[in-house]
Amino acid sequence: MATASTALGSGKASRASSVQDRIALAGRVLLAAIFVMSGLGKVAAPAATLAYMKAAGLPFAPVGLAGASLIELGGGLALILGYRTRLAATILAVFALITALIFHSALADQNQLIHFFKNVAMAGGLLQVAAFGGGRFSLDWRNSK
Repeated sequence: MATASTALGSGKASRASSVQDRIALAGRVLLAAIFVMSGLGKVAAPAATLAYMKAAGLPFAPVGLAGASLIELGGGLALILGYRTRLAATILAVFALITALIFHSALADQNQLIHFFKNVAMAGGLLQVAAFGGGRFSLDWRNSK
């Protein structure tokens, strides 16, 4: 049975793999950007985030703020770097779904409906990363050698 590199010619397979790895990196960065920016916002203005969490009825809002900041910043940076990519993507996907349910569940409100499905779509993209990994341009790839 012919391998992809022999069937396509080694140059074509190599170029295709290189393009896929660049796309994987771009995808990780784009998915992570919203988490990193949100985490930085929480660190920069914790009072506003605490008020939002309390208004949503979240118990132990200070603990929630610390946890959310850690998940968003740590998970986002891990995703960008491709460090423990599958785990980071899985944690961020679960986080996106939980925050959708807690903060964007008023689906009769058009804005909340949009935010709810934004979180669902992000979770879907993150699950793709969890399933297929970070690609060659990741710390995971370098550490596997």
